[in-house]
Amino acid sequence: MTQEPQTTEGRLRYRLLTGPDDAQFCRRVSNALADGYRLHGSPALTFDGEQVIAAQAVVLPED
Repeated sequence: MTQEPQTTEGRLRYRLLTGPDDAQFCRRVSNALADGYRLHGSPALTFDGEQVIAAQAVVLPED
């Protein structure tokens, strides 16, 4: 049985944003911060043989 993810006002409490390390990825992280999310830990970077891929976890603060 799979449990539904915890949400706050219909938003996930935890998100892992991933994608090519470019302006669009930075925009997605910035938008999450503007929506009330906070950074959780340091970003991670890897190289897929063609481009740098970034990952950043964000969380909603507990009420």
